[in-house]
Amino acid sequence: MDFQKSGFTWIWVKKGRPTSKFDAMLLYNNLLVNINPVIFYTMAAFVALLIGFAKGGLGGTVGGLATPLMALVMPADQVIGLLLPILMIADLFAVSSYWKQWNWRMIILLMPGAILGVTIGTFFITNAPTETLRTTLGIIVLLFALYKMLEARLFRALAYQARDWHGIFAGTVAGFSSALAHTGGPPVSIYLLLRRVPNRTFNATSALFFAILNWIKVPYYFYAGLFDFGRLASLIWLLPLLPLGVWSGKWLADKISRVAFERVIVFLLAVTALLLIFG
Repeated sequence: MDFQKSGFTWIWVKKGRPTSKFDAMLLYNNLLVNINPVIFYTMAAFVALLIGFAKGGLGGTVGGLATPLMALVMPADQVIGLLLPILMIADLFAVSSYWKQWNWRMIILLMPGAILGVTIGTFFITNAPTETLRTTLGIIVLLFALYKMLEARLFRALAYQARDWHGIFAGTVAGFSSALAHTGGPPVSIYLLLRRVPNRTFNATSALFFAILNWIKVPYYFYAGLFDFGRLASLIWLLPLLPLGVWSGKWLADKISRVAFERVIVFLLAVTALLLIFG
């Protein structure tokens, strides 16, 4: 147990967390006041563009940067609630791009585990200290970067035999990491690629799965008190950046080397993860 200062008030904190939702909001608002607003809103605008890039065709690796970058300028447990509505709007563009091309059976196999994973993740969020959440977020992002670096070798080395329970396991890991960091892509990608799903079906199934998963997270986040509607209202101006990012992502996908681009993003993911863990 210790005390943290918020403005002119000392707040009693147990296990690193404020003792009430009112105190939590007071402490959080004080933290935001201390953040340079230019840095905060510039980062928020950049992250909105990144999400649009990811949904526009540059891949989930780009979107993986969104949460850790925002966590560098605000508390980790508030970042995920702030980004969820933005991701849900961006999902509309992704799902519409692959309308009715998904594999419902794959989604049904993934979904029970995803619900379990979100439940476990939300329990962790509501009980872990803020610093632990920040470190855990960094570890998840670092694992994401390591997966992208080893992805090709991984698939060459695996001799895979499909089992339905693999979908439940992949969904659980995806739900947990998505609840904590909105980075549930790797387990779903591994599962769908090992099932040799065609590229178009792969993209469509991933898009619909995460669109559904993001809606599932809404009541959990609401219960955990992760939504700051005042802060969300102040970021409405970011919405036009989403279609701009989607359009730019589609344009850039045909103009740049995907391999070189992914290497740069993976490097940024690793650096950001280390800053979250050790910063």
